[in-house]
Amino acid sequence: MAKVSFEELLNAGVHFGHLKRKWNPAMAPYIFMERNGIHIIDLHKTATKIDEAADAMKQIAKSGRRVLFVATKKQAKDIVAEEVQRTGMPYVTERWPGGMLTNFATIRKAVRKMATIDKMANSSSWSNFSKRERLQISRERAKLEKNLGSIENLKRLPSALFIVDIIKEKIAVHEAQKLNIPTFAIVDTNADPNLIDFPIPANDDASKSIQLIVRVMCDAIMEGLEERKFEKEKMPDEADDFDEEGNPKFFNEDEEDNDEEKDKDEAPKKGRRPRKPTGGKPVKKED
Repeated sequence: MAKVSFEELLNAGVHFGHLKRKWNPAMAPYIFMERNGIHIIDLHKTATKIDEAADAMKQIAKSGRRVLFVATKKQAKDIVAEEVQRTGMPYVTERWPGGMLTNFATIRKAVRKMATIDKMANSSSWSNFSKRERLQISRERAKLEKNLGSIENLKRLPSALFIVDIIKEKIAVHEAQKLNIPTFAIVDTNADPNLIDFPIPANDDASKSIQLIVRVMCDAIMEGLEERKFEKEKMPDEADDFDEEGNPKFFNEDEEDNDEEKDKDEAPKKGRRPRKPTGGKPVKKED
């Protein structure tokens, strides 16, 4: 796995932090100096943290698990969408829907609604709707696609989150902590790195800085997927883990959507116990 050089980090402006008056004291170990009222991040420590995060990201991808990328800020959303699409991982670049992790079942219902609308539009019943009804359904479909289209293939909770700007995405960080989901993040000098499992001290405002770090993470994921594919080719008995294009199947998606229904069907039904007969001889009535 190719490592990021000091010059690449310097040219991308990764070392620029926030104003001194906005700093978070927890970032002190990663700050090299202060210049003109702006904190300068230690790029040697940044390079070390990038390598640690990339190694962990590679192992997650190699094991067939998914990483959810979160970046809703203006200068990051297009970069993250472009880089992550080549890995096949889910990402959120629009508004973070509250409860996306802690109330994942409801989010899955909204995602399945898109598939239902698509089936309806391709069926003969579509012509039975009026023009106004078809327009309303199409608008609803477009809204769902904008907010949830990038996580359509996320059938279960992700194994990790990669976040750009943990202050802006504080709800996503809180939900991941509540569910004990590992987090990777670009952490600037105004944020608390203790909230993240794999913090990367870097400039989270410059587009070049974001692109460099996200590209390294995506390259690590691609390398992990390639190693997984290579190992499966050595084991023909497990070739079913890959689709026709050679991409790994992360999960059994058909069975997962019906997990809750199966659990309900298999649950034992409650009922009254039969009354046990009382012992003793019957008493004869006297005339």
